[in-house]
Order: sequence, then C-alpha cells, then structure tokens
Amino acid sequence: MPIAAEAAVWISRLHGPHRSAQMERECLEWQSRSEAHRSAFEHCTATWEDVRGVSLSTAFAALPTTSTPASSARTTASRWPRWASALALATITFATTAIVTLGALFALRGVLSTDVGEQRVVMLEDGSRVSLNTDTRVRVNFAAEKRSVSLERGEALFEVAKDVRRPFVVRVAGSEVVAIGTIFSVRHTDQTLAVTLIEGQVAVRPTSAEAGQSPARQVVIHPGERLSLGRRDAPATVDKPRIEQITAWRRGEASFNDVSLQEAVAEMNRYNRVPIVLIDDVLAARRVSGVFRTGDNLAFAQAVAALHGLSVNERQERLELAQRPRQ
Repeated sequence: MPIAAEAAVWISRLHGPHRSAQMERECLEWQSRSEAHRSAFEHCTATWEDVRGVSLSTAFAALPTTSTPASSARTTASRWPRWASALALATITFATTAIVTLGALFALRGVLSTDVGEQRVVMLEDGSRVSLNTDTRVRVNFAAEKRSVSLERGEALFEVAKDVRRPFVVRVAGSEVVAIGTIFSVRHTDQTLAVTLIEGQVAVRPTSAEAGQSPARQVVIHPGERLSLGRRDAPATVDKPRIEQITAWRRGEASFNDVSLQEAVAEMNRYNRVPIVLIDDVLAARRVSGVFRTGDNLAFAQAVAALHGLSVNERQERLELAQRPRQ
C-alpha cells in the first residue's frame, strides 16, 4: 500500500502549481526503482481523469471484505486495484490541499510515530521519504526557508529530496544533522546518538537550544561512516559499520556480528513488549552472531539457548534466559 499511496502523491505534485523539470526527473527515478512503482503510477495516472466523478463514499464502498496479508503485499503491488488509486485521488478532490497519502496527512499534522514492533514509510510533502523503525516519534515542521524534523525518540532513515534553497535539518538530543539531498539514518536512545550516512554528505553540529548528546563542534561525515555520541562531554567517534547491518530493520531483521548477549537482547527487546531477561549476570558477556527476525523474541531466545546451553523459561510477561542447572 505505501507504493500506491506514494504514486498518488506524485500525481498530485505533478498536477500542482510547483511542477518543475527537477520534479519530473525525480518522479521518473522513483518509477524506475521497480515494476511495482511503475505499475502503481500508471494506475494512478489512468484514474486521474475520472477522479472528479469518484466520491469518498463510493471509494470506501469498494473496499474488499478481506485484507491482504503483509507477507504477500509486495508480490501483489503490481496488481493494485483501481479503487485504491481512486480512493487516494478522490481525497485530492475532497480536500483543498494536494496532499493525499495517510503519511502525508500525518506530516501536515506535525507528528509521525510508530508503536513497538511497528515500522512505517511516509512520504513528506516535499518528496522526501522517512522510514520509521519501532517505537519512534518524529515531528515535522516545514517552512519556506528550511525543512525541519525533530527525532524525539527511536530510529529513522531519511531519503531527502534535493532542494538547495531549503536545507533538510534533523534535530535530535542537542544536535542538528544538516543535509540537502542525501540518505542517512539517525538513531536516538537513552545512551547513544548515532548518525549513519548512506549516500551524499551531512554535517552534524551542536545546538544551543537543547542539552544532550552533541559533538563539541561541527563534524562532516561521508558515505559509509557513522558518527556516534554518548553522554554529555563524551567525545564523538566516527567508524565505518556494515550498512546492511545498520539497515537490517527495514527488512524486519536484526543482524549481529560478535556482540555481547546483553547488547543483542537489548536490541531484540526494542521490537517486542514481552522482553527477554537474563537471569544470570554472567550471561551478559556471552557472544552472539547471526540474523534474527525482529519481533520474534521466543525464536531468538531458543536459538541463543541452543547455542550456549541455556534454558528458556516462558513467563506471563517475559522470557527468561538462564543457565541450565548442573546434573
């Protein structure tokens, strides 16, 4: 569904007052990403001429009685039904703005958020796209001179539409991440702030408006680099992580490469309200490697137990990992 909704946004932008050659090139690039993108755009285009005769009540009446499972959503994207495009585009007719997707409506209200275990992709009014990881809250504030986003908690990946007149600024924990057209992720927890650059260039600089995790002075990072910040007064560090591990959550996975069990458990617990608890402190230093499905804490606990000879105790509100009693 996000692909069809994004296609509707492209249609609304191209028929709006700010159409430009740059916008057209960006739209063509979006269509070239996959057959599903191209097909969704064609469906929305075909519906555009008829949309003024489509009412919201008619579109809602066309909703199917059963929903498509999430696991098959990608395979059926190219067969996106005509009523879905009509529904999205009818919203343009009904409203006075040219913003149609649910995500864009949220952006106009100023807040984007996800629950524990939920991920969401939202297209902003300027064509930028934000992917929100589990338990994340973002506040959007676009103005004529600057596009500003505040990451209040969690983790988000930003694919920024280029606009040299309006820099894209992410404010988080006393820092600003400044970009023009680029792809980067920002992760904010109680202990750390991490900015990872995938494409383009960003500058991370301190702000005077907030206290928290910020570098002593502006730091420019380059593709493949990650800037990490701890508590106040701790020096900033820059390293080159494996990008596929950093972005594994977008595939519904958590990827670990020789990390402590304590760290791995903390990461898995971000995606599930039934936490894993280490009963014995000595277990925290055990090492874990592998790729695991986020949200499936039981499968992770069972795999770790088999690897390290531990036991898994399923309680009502938590999963306990403990050493097996000696025979």
